[in-house]
Amino acid sequence: MVKRKQLFKGITTIPDLSWPLVLKVIYRNLLVFKKTWKANIMFNFIEPMLYLWAMGFGLGVYVNQIEGLSYIDFLAPALIASSAMFSTTYEMTYGSFTRMGHQKIFQGMVATPVSMDDVVMGEILYGTFKGVLYGTVFLIVVAMFGLVKSPWALLTPVPLALMVMSFSILSLIWTSIAPNYDSFGYFFTLLISPMFLFAGVFFPVDNLPAGVRFLPWFTPLYHAVEVIRPLLHGKVAWSNLADLGWLAAFVILTIRLPLAMVKNRLIQ
Repeated sequence: MVKRKQLFKGITTIPDLSWPLVLKVIYRNLLVFKKTWKANIMFNFIEPMLYLWAMGFGLGVYVNQIEGLSYIDFLAPALIASSAMFSTTYEMTYGSFTRMGHQKIFQGMVATPVSMDDVVMGEILYGTFKGVLYGTVFLIVVAMFGLVKSPWALLTPVPLALMVMSFSILSLIWTSIAPNYDSFGYFFTLLISPMFLFAGVFFPVDNLPAGVRFLPWFTPLYHAVEVIRPLLHGKVAWSNLADLGWLAAFVILTIRLPLAMVKNRLIQ
């Protein structure tokens, strides 16, 4: 059983980071990804495509305009964000847990000059890279369907990067306390799936009951969708800077947590 109090030991200290060594950790993960990228992209790409076809081109025919947009125009930008979210979350839960546990990759790397903080930061940035990659690929496909209306869409990787880094952090925090693979079911069922369903992907959050309408505001996915949707449709507003600020603040305030928690988990 993980001793929860000890997981936070050293959380107020300065991380032992060497950025050249962090880049070597990322490079190691990219070498592995190079061997599996086709299968990786395929599975993370097909599911949002099915949602786009079923919900956008199918159900969307029977749905009136939402916020002045057709349903497919409303849905497609949000699926870019959710696709990136799922790719990063799977990598930083099942993938990191495997590298940390059964494969003992983390332990092998810290036997070199690489510190555990270097390893965890490398994991966070690698998860961020994968999320931005998958989201960008899906953006290209959405553009091929004629659903991108503005060159502002070229800035989509900015909110994507902040959002998926948030999910890298959240996922590694959960991984640091997960006793086994089965426990990730709680993470996806209680946190990720509700976000996907109620954070403004399929319908405006204003349609939620008044008592719970504020809850999506606390999720990274909601703020990413609030920025990406106007970027694709050329309806950018100053209020979108507040959403970007929320995402940046979340990363800054929480990034120390997985650095300490994963290291203390391995010490235990």
